[in-house]
Amino acid sequence: MEKVEVYLDTTVPSAYYDDRAPDRKRLTRVFWAERLPNFKPVISNIVLSEISDTPDEKKRRKMEELVEGFEVLVFNEEADELAGEYVEKGVFPEKYASDANHIAIAVVKGVEYFVSWNFKHIVKVSTRRAVNLFNTLMGYEIIEIVAPPEL
Repeated sequence: MEKVEVYLDTTVPSAYYDDRAPDRKRLTRVFWAERLPNFKPVISNIVLSEISDTPDEKKRRKMEELVEGFEVLVFNEEADELAGEYVEKGVFPEKYASDANHIAIAVVKGVEYFVSWNFKHIVKVSTRRAVNLFNTLMGYEIIEIVAPPEL
């Protein structure tokens, strides 16, 4: 039986090493050790780019090692068009288009779960509903948007 894919946005590997939020760090490590092995984790070239922009070289290397071996989805024209539609229709404000990009690539590739610690723009009821309503109208599958402890 094939494992279900989960897309991890950059907030998840980042939280693994984030000493500023000890509880989130602990929950991320529990998720990584106990829940993630039951799934097939995927990231995107967007995640890799964001990790490479991490100014702390030591943390950057640790994050790169953490996601090493994960399948990397490539942000393509279809995902770019979907992300643009999310922004145009007000699902995401233009200044948070990068959030739309992450979700769009996961949706286009048919990933079942999107995992993030971004409660401000992604992991919230209004975003979940808007994304999935729009996906349904556009002929895409719904995607479960969750925080690590929810999976």
